This record gives sequence, C-alpha cells and structure tokens, in this order.
Amino acid sequence: MSNTFHLAVPAGDLAATVPFYTDVLGCVTGNSEAGKWVDVNFWGNELTLHQSEERLPGVRHDVDMGNVSVPHFGAHMPEADFQALKARIETSAFDYLDAPYRRFKGTEFEQETFFISDPNGNVLEMKTMVNPEVLFG
Repeated sequence: MSNTFHLAVPAGDLAATVPFYTDVLGCVTGNSEAGKWVDVNFWGNELTLHQSEERLPGVRHDVDMGNVSVPHFGAHMPEADFQALKARIETSAFDYLDAPYRRFKGTEFEQETFFISDPNGNVLEMKTMVNPEVLFG
C-alpha cells in the first residue's frame, strides 16, 4: 500500500451526505459502522465521514485569486477526471461555492480549481494541474 492520507470529518446526516460523495463526486464507500461512520475512497485516500450534529465553522482567507474558504480539503486529479466531475456537479442539485477558474496561468503551476461544499458544510477544493509533476518540485 502506498502512503495514503486519512481525514475524518463531521458529516451531519450520513443518509444525506454519503450520496453527495458517491453520486456527485463519484467516490466509492468502504468499511463502515451503521449510523456512526463510513469510509470513502477519496481519490486513493481514506476519508471517514462521521455522523454528527455539529458543523465546522468556516472563514474566508485572502489569497491570490480572492477569498477562499478555510478549512477545506480536496484532491488533485487528471484533466479528464476533473472535467467528468464538473459535468456531474453541473447536472446535480449542488452548486459551486466558487466556480471553476484557472490560477497561475502561463506558469508551471497553472491549474483549474473549484470549491464546493458537502451537505454538512465541509468545503472541498478540487483541482487539475497542467504539470502535476511540479507540485512539490
């Protein structure tokens, strides 16, 4: 097994949140404990959604392209997967929190990215990079 990142988040009502991750994002579920938590294969990483009453407070931070929601998490993906994900979102009941846009145009770090929130308010940033090999130099 490669180095896999694990993140656990409060997910509110799992019956409402799991379909967002499976039907809209296209993720697959794994191990679970009924009514308590479910693991999601989040592009090769383990995301655990916990049944919860609480929602994370969010704030917006100024960065190069404007204000972004913090905290957030997401995935880098190949261009074709990214475009397929955008198509699923655009035919779903969910709206972008921040619509797709390109950052760092004309540089080695050029990327297309968007922000969306799940039914419990967890913010996700999804992106595709023109040159993914330069991510960490």
